[in-house]
Amino acid sequence: MFTLTTSILSNLAGSPGNIAPRTFPRALALAFGPNVSDEALIAAIAQGDRHAMELLYGRHNVRVYRFVLRMTGDAALAEDLVGEVFLEVWRHADGFGARSQVSTWLLAIARNRALSAFRRHSDEQLDDHGVAALEDPADDPEMSVQRKDRSAVIQKCLSQLSAAHREVVDLVYYHEKTLEEVAQIVGAPVSTIKTRMFHARQRMGDLLRAAGLDEPLSHEEPLSH
Repeated sequence: MFTLTTSILSNLAGSPGNIAPRTFPRALALAFGPNVSDEALIAAIAQGDRHAMELLYGRHNVRVYRFVLRMTGDAALAEDLVGEVFLEVWRHADGFGARSQVSTWLLAIARNRALSAFRRHSDEQLDDHGVAALEDPADDPEMSVQRKDRSAVIQKCLSQLSAAHREVVDLVYYHEKTLEEVAQIVGAPVSTIKTRMFHARQRMGDLLRAAGLDEPLSHEEPLSH
């Protein structure tokens, strides 16, 4: 969906800590490939490696964008916030302590950025519209319509949850985060997240049944992308 734009790259003029960027050791650069770990990329970014930054961005920018879009309902704002998230990663990669997955760390940064944007624009409210389901090219026309209809119903039901419950459902079902990881992202005790998830699932079940969908949400078929 996105590429690492010129405007973002231009802001990577200085490496973390305002040290001039330098090429990461060739041995690690050669190791970069489809199986390089996020943690290795963060380590390289902390040393000012722009190629590692591009790889991390390419791997995670769409997920971060969709997460922020679900929070804000504003595509333009979501794109701006994605840039802010990865600039923060560039500047503070050395602060990643590997206490969580890199993807969890990125979503926590994204959430904080989105909340800051809400504080700057206090007249704006959460809006869960604007995220459409992507069609599976393998679907025939009838299946595609069914998927769209189901996705539309799920989105409508999801929008009726409270913001706190909607956030937990989104992180668990779409981003496939554990309850412990959700707790790290939102900064709440695991017990609180478990309670929110319990009530969110009950409410979603009631809403889905009322809408004519008897099948519960599953990790195999999460929220629309």
